[in-house]
Amino acid sequence: GHSLPDWVALRTGEVDSFPDGVAYPESSENVRELLSYARKSGATVIPYGGGTSVVGHINPIKGDRPVLTIDMGRMKRLVDLDEQSLIATFQAGATGPDVESQLRARGYTLGHFPQSFEYSTLGGWVATRSSGQQSYYYGRIEQLFAGGTMESPSGTVEIPPFPASAAGPDLREMILGSEGRLGILTEIKVRIRPVSQKETFHVVFIPSWEKALAIVRSLVQDRIGLSMIRLSNPSETRTLLSLSGSAATTSIIEKFLAFRGASSEKCMLTFGITGPRKGHFRVKRQALSICRPSAGKLISKIMGEKWKKTRFKAPYLRNSLWEHGYAVDTLESAITWEKVDLLVHSVEKALGSALNSIGEKIHCFTHLSHIYSTGSSIYTTYIFRVGKNAQQTLDRWKALKSSASQAIVSVGGTISHHHGVGIDHAPYLAYEKGPLGLGAIESLIRHFDPQGIMNPGKLIS
Repeated sequence: GHSLPDWVALRTGEVDSFPDGVAYPESSENVRELLSYARKSGATVIPYGGGTSVVGHINPIKGDRPVLTIDMGRMKRLVDLDEQSLIATFQAGATGPDVESQLRARGYTLGHFPQSFEYSTLGGWVATRSSGQQSYYYGRIEQLFAGGTMESPSGTVEIPPFPASAAGPDLREMILGSEGRLGILTEIKVRIRPVSQKETFHVVFIPSWEKALAIVRSLVQDRIGLSMIRLSNPSETRTLLSLSGSAATTSIIEKFLAFRGASSEKCMLTFGITGPRKGHFRVKRQALSICRPSAGKLISKIMGEKWKKTRFKAPYLRNSLWEHGYAVDTLESAITWEKVDLLVHSVEKALGSALNSIGEKIHCFTHLSHIYSTGSSIYTTYIFRVGKNAQQTLDRWKALKSSASQAIVSVGGTISHHHGVGIDHAPYLAYEKGPLGLGAIESLIRHFDPQGIMNPGKLIS
């Protein structure tokens, strides 16, 4: 995967575990055969999509049983397109570009654009409850996931794509976020829509964090029809501006903003508008009418479009930073509005002081990545110096990750808004689910996988 421990292992060559075999199925029948083989041979199974997990979803757990990784990379076809119902059926190994290219050739889109879009897969999105950058308009994966097929050690599960049903608990909800513990998704039915006539992105600078929070809350609670809202705190705004271009250009922008009253505590608000041409100007006018009374400055479509062009490139900064002696990692959560500010400050404070005992400084910054009427996700990036060896780097990461995770659960946030649980977040799941909830999840896993062969150690140890 792409967690910080994975990165350190690959960069140093100190890989402590790996699968004993890798299989490449091309159909649901192949997956059934592989699960039967694993049961008979005593092997455990790890489903593999795009390998973009940052919390240890696809890492083998050391033990006595052989490990078979099932790579879904050959299962990426558009199987069916119901244009009357606007439901598309894909094989689960389709990556983001696979999904969008096949749909757009027919005039449709799914609209799911996580930062890992270039490599992550449809099956992985469902298994980890993924959220795309424009989920405010298109919906998170739980709104897009209509049904499909899952092959489990106990048999095949077929979920019809009903528009709605009151026939007991929703089987889709059992599979969403199951992280490969119940079985392997082979075909997925998703709700699609025609490609939008027009889409633009805009940037507004707000003089303070307090005013910016009030603005984004109004934007979402007034339901004016934006497709994306992203708010960077002052630290992230300074960081992004310093990376945005030449020092001379950045200096001009900074001086202009300071002259207009947006100086050191300014926050960058990025919003998107997606939909028919007819209503585009109306939505933009409504959004700006909310921003301007609170002194919104430098409304820029150019900067918004630049964000769109570079929105999938942030993970690649890890390469450059590592070459200069620094490691970078991210974490995320979500919470209701009355605690958003507290959670942001608690996480950044925890990160900033986690390595004080060894005299190491941390650079961290945060943005609200997905905005809801009842609250928001928070997404924090932190950068720290690489240690003298792999173990020292990992020790620093563990201290930072643990400190921030404890801050999240102490405030009452979820341990993950869209990265999932995997191995790294498993110790904190009990804070959210409680003993009875964890017991219910364990019972569900045993029902579908009585021999315990599916992705052991993930989600629940």
